[in-house]
Amino acid sequence: MSAADEGRQWLDEVSVDNARTTLLQLLARAGVPSGDARELIGLVEAGVLALAHEELADGGRTAPGDKGEAYGSGWLDGAGDVLEELGAIAERTLRRGLGPDEDPGTAGERPRASRMEVERARVALTPLYLSFTTASELDPEVTEEVLTAVLGTMSPRQRAGYAGRLTQFAAAHRPRLERLFAAFGPGSAIAVHGRYSLLHSTPSIAVLERLVAAPQALREEWDAGELPPAWLDGLTTAWNTAA
Repeated sequence: MSAADEGRQWLDEVSVDNARTTLLQLLARAGVPSGDARELIGLVEAGVLALAHEELADGGRTAPGDKGEAYGSGWLDGAGDVLEELGAIAERTLRRGLGPDEDPGTAGERPRASRMEVERARVALTPLYLSFTTASELDPEVTEEVLTAVLGTMSPRQRAGYAGRLTQFAAAHRPRLERLFAAFGPGSAIAVHGRYSLLHSTPSIAVLERLVAAPQALREEWDAGELPPAWLDGLTTAWNTAA
């Protein structure tokens, strides 16, 4: 082992497993079920590998030193093979946690969202919602039911990346969302109108994203969840008006 390697102090498999087991035990003491905790840890592990792969893929690799064209070509080929294997490891890690990606299918065939999937969506939505408006005392308190319908339009793999999708949606449509919440959200002249009640709740942004990305699947899940049709119609009207 070189002096450089000794200085880096790589973690060995036993130490990594010890850290994972410690975290699982701490989460269990906090009341987090083992399955939920393992899913979260698996997503973090897969995410770290995927982000490392993305960073290296965009790094513009060059062979070290000046040892000739043949050396440089071989070095780059080897680096490319390592990068490809890193991507494969990230994919295998994600599959272990979530299983293979599947077509969401139709209402009734899509797997119901788990409590942890709903909670991850809720955590992602709260700061996004508050970046457009303020918390409302008229929140209809149906966050779980609405998010279950929203997540029901996606496969487990798509749900795992939904926080990023929501952030992209909010960034791409920020001016329109600002107009929408100013006209129909908390503090607007029609703040107490039942048709627009859902705009007083954080899941409204998730519903709007699905109205744009998967309107038919959303309506199927909405009906299956027996949610008020007026809420979905109200959001559609508000979205179109804010265009």
